[in-house]
Amino acid sequence: MGSNIQALNFMASFSNNLFQSEFSISEIILPVGISFYTFQTLSYSIDIYRGKIEPCSRLLDFAFFVSFFPQLVAGPIVRAIDFLPQINKPYSLSREGFGNAVFLIATGLVKKVVISDFISVNFVDRVFDNPEIYSGFMNLMAVYGYSIQIYCDFSGYSDMAIGLAALLGFKLPINFNSPYKSKSITEFWRRWHISLSTWLRDYLYISIGGNRKGKIRTYINLLITMLLGGLWHGAALKFIIWGGIHGLGLAFHKLWLSLVKVKKNMLWSLMSILLTFHFVAFCWMYFRAIDIKTVQSMIYQIFYDFDLTEISSRIQGYWKPFSFILFGFVIHLLPSKFKRYLKKSFSSTPIYIQVLMISLLIFLIYQAKSAEVQPFIYFQF
Repeated sequence: MGSNIQALNFMASFSNNLFQSEFSISEIILPVGISFYTFQTLSYSIDIYRGKIEPCSRLLDFAFFVSFFPQLVAGPIVRAIDFLPQINKPYSLSREGFGNAVFLIATGLVKKVVISDFISVNFVDRVFDNPEIYSGFMNLMAVYGYSIQIYCDFSGYSDMAIGLAALLGFKLPINFNSPYKSKSITEFWRRWHISLSTWLRDYLYISIGGNRKGKIRTYINLLITMLLGGLWHGAALKFIIWGGIHGLGLAFHKLWLSLVKVKKNMLWSLMSILLTFHFVAFCWMYFRAIDIKTVQSMIYQIFYDFDLTEISSRIQGYWKPFSFILFGFVIHLLPSKFKRYLKKSFSSTPIYIQVLMISLLIFLIYQAKSAEVQPFIYFQF
């Protein structure tokens, strides 16, 4: 807000004075996973207040719930009401459960290391860093690329977290359900980062009135919820704009449903999916860009410097990252039944075949990995 308030790390100052250490007292170091375990502990406190659960009888159980490592850094956000009852249950892992867990870990690795990292290093980062030197076509492809990059990166982490938790005997909630198949922005938020969207719904949206106080108040509540959801991702204007646009989209969709009755068919479904995806992809520009000026540059390039003549040469020059972008979308858009069939088929194969398949997969991942380790996108939140 333009103030001159300086950050002061009291812990660092205390350490420097007592132990003569040399920590920077002007830098606040946030604990790992703070945004996720804050939501988890809030759900614990609120559910106790609402009478849904009883407080833990042992501090160790609560500490274990808060610090459970597989999903600690980037979710899914686990609620006390779902996790705490599992702590005292006997360990159980069936043959099929083991196969499903390994399958999730393997697919998560492919999403992250093979697809997301390759797209990021070889294409998306370059365009977002300097959008003005690339044509509108390349900027548009970078937006598409980031859309699948962030999905593969984030859902890949969630898949691995759910798989690791399953090996340890714990069931975590699903966090993604093919979000780019959504026919509306409302459906998108039922499929994307499900643990966050349901948390915001149950503990924020409903708490401030939800849809119980009339249409106008419902629209305002949606906007407030998404603005705060954007702010949760970071104290920056771009995240507030990102959340605000999504809030306006949710409010508009609710208004649209109340005013217009559409006869749904195959063409309507296809158009709805395309429209929803491009709305979400547009919002991702604010999420990924360094600042608002970068978004403005990308929009200008897309609309005023598209340059149709260079499309063929650019596709030839960037065929590898474009192929990985296409591969990511193809995997994402595969029918859910087919994905379940693949998981079931893998789980039912003999262990030695699973070992061979995973060994081959790790070899292929090693060949495709980037030279430098690429942190998960949501580690910064």
